[in-house]
Amino acid sequence: MIEVDIQKRLYKSMVLIRYAEEAIGDYRRDGVIKTPCHLYIGQEAIAVGVCDVLKREDTVWGTHRSHGHYLAKGANLSQMMAEVFGRFTGCSKGRGGSMHLVSPKEGILGTVPIVAATIPIAVGAALAYSMKREARVSVPFFGDGSTEEGHFFESMNLAAIYKLPVVFVLENNLQASHMHLLERRTSDNLDRLGDFYNMPSERVDGNDVQAVRDCAEKAVSRARRGDGPSIIEARTFRWRGHVDWREDDDVGLLREDTLSMWKPAKCPIELLKRQMLARGVEQNFFDEADGEVLNNVKDAVEYAVTSPVPDDTQLLTHVFVNSER
Repeated sequence: MIEVDIQKRLYKSMVLIRYAEEAIGDYRRDGVIKTPCHLYIGQEAIAVGVCDVLKREDTVWGTHRSHGHYLAKGANLSQMMAEVFGRFTGCSKGRGGSMHLVSPKEGILGTVPIVAATIPIAVGAALAYSMKREARVSVPFFGDGSTEEGHFFESMNLAAIYKLPVVFVLENNLQASHMHLLERRTSDNLDRLGDFYNMPSERVDGNDVQAVRDCAEKAVSRARRGDGPSIIEARTFRWRGHVDWREDDDVGLLREDTLSMWKPAKCPIELLKRQMLARGVEQNFFDEADGEVLNNVKDAVEYAVTSPVPDDTQLLTHVFVNSER
């Protein structure tokens, strides 16, 4: 088992994602946030466990559901919140919204809503690191639906051929939008996707942050040594519907029975908390950590709602190269 200090860091990071996502869901429900938001609640252990073993110069590549990846990599909470609120102080200057987050200094080089779109870009970045002999690792996060896209397999193949420093992180929450995994596939064998390319593959409990971290540490170390890519299938389940605060019953998908198996029994935050209490960590730590994080989220929301919206005169800024408009 990992050191208590690391457990405390992991706990705070997961709580930050949970509280931020709950606040975003509430403001989206109330109509204050205009952009659609795909919430990461229930999946916090994956982003936190993986990103905890990365260096600042390592890069992560996200999806439409990437608030968790952004925060786990250490990017600025207030700038993310401002972006979700559509404000000029946001990480994408209020132009991207929830699904287009970026923080180059922290290695967040892009999140996009197009399924599997960042996977080949992540592999391209890894190719650049390899050619430049840089000890950096590229980590694309993606869902189970992405494994049904052609360029996923093309990217896996290229990464394997050139032994690129990539760790493919498959966040298998069993649903692609509103369709269950076994409605789209004949078998549940995503942990064997690497077999076709002689690539190490491992299935891990995506709600156990310590297990995720241990698994990621091996894969990242392998990539950094120059031994090639790996794929991690992290099993989890999202607590909210595909998009926004709702459950998916608004589109005719009933998840109550399945959700009850994961919530709250398999809550990644509560699981880590139980493990830490068993090791003698005092309840006072959790109370203080929760309070501190909650205040930080409140401050970030205040920063967002008091920030200006983008000005019409800046509509073409960052659109054309060398454009000052």
